Amino acid sequence: MALLLRRGAALAARSFRAAAAASSASAAAHRLPAAGSLAGAGELAPARLFLLDSRRGFAKGKKSKDDRGDTVQAAPDIGPTVKSTATAQMDAAVIALSRELSKLRTGRATPGMLDHIMVETADVKVALNRIAVVSVLDAHTLSVMPYDPSSMKSIEHAIISSPLGINPTPDGNRIIANIPPLTKENIQALCKVVTKSAEDFKQSIRRARQKALDTIKKSASSMPKDDAKRLEKEIEELTKKFIKSADDMCKAKEKEISGS
Repeated sequence: MALLLRRGAALAARSFRAAAAASSASAAAHRLPAAGSLAGAGELAPARLFLLDSRRGFAKGKKSKDDRGDTVQAAPDIGPTVKSTATAQMDAAVIALSRELSKLRTGRATPGMLDHIMVETADVKVALNRIAVVSVLDAHTLSVMPYDPSSMKSIEHAIISSPLGINPTPDGNRIIANIPPLTKENIQALCKVVTKSAEDFKQSIRRARQKALDTIKKSASSMPKDDAKRLEKEIEELTKKFIKSADDMCKAKEKEISGS
């Protein structure tokens, strides 16, 4: 009987302890901090901050993307490049025309009239003005002084073979070249050559103009319409300037040829 009583007491004690433990757990569950409470904020802060940062990062990224999509980059200004290129090409045409006109013989002696003559020395052709000094003695006479006296014969032969119609004569260490007066037929023929040369090189100027206008046309969609028109007008003015320069040069040459 005593044994049974002791076992019953032990079972009762265990039941009591289990009930107390359950009651404590329930009370602890009811005491968990609320989401809005200060303690709750302290414990849930890392999770909330993570969510907030994620949302903010997503929002910022979206805005940045939208900003990039809405941004329109300004097109580069092609004006200076187009004008400088056209100017260089037109200027090169005028310089070439001047060089070509200098080769034409006139009734007046000029040092440049022999520049285009090529002299053959040691199986190599060299421009006369590279191996001799050409100077004007008077209105109708040139002096040619070779750097190397041994090249005199070659220089003399080259001058005779040129289309200038000059018959040079040796004079010690130099060559004297008398420039004969032009006949009426010579003058007319030379003026025709001047006119043709002028037209050829003016075509080069117009080609440079067309290239510039084509470049402007290709870039018209990326630049304001007023800027494109202004640039086209500047190219046209540039073309007129160089065409006039070529015309003036040819008129001066014709005047020089005719002797008037």
